[in-house]
Amino acid sequence: MTLFKITSGIILLLGGIAVIAYTLFASFNIFTGEDPAPQIFVSEKSIVFPIEGTEGQIQQMINNQLKEILPASSIFEMLNLAAWSILAGILIFGGAQISSLGIKLIK
Repeated sequence: MTLFKITSGIILLLGGIAVIAYTLFASFNIFTGEDPAPQIFVSEKSIVFPIEGTEGQIQQMINNQLKEILPASSIFEMLNLAAWSILAGILIFGGAQISSLGIKLIK
């Protein structure tokens, strides 16, 4: 029974470390730009409002300036990065819990 506990503990410890290592490696690749972040939030086509008169032209000019300052796709990229960060935190926490269970079995 002791050999089974030690073997199970080592397997759980290595499994938890593997989950943490994979998550850190994937996060490093995502944040350095080698891999894209998982696409959870996807941008749809922008809504085009009809332009009427001078007010419509001014509105169109303001919209164009805002698109240059903050493109709509950047908002979705930030949301995807935030979602990946939350998921990575959950995976690292889970890997730590699995590893601690393995350490308890080894002792």
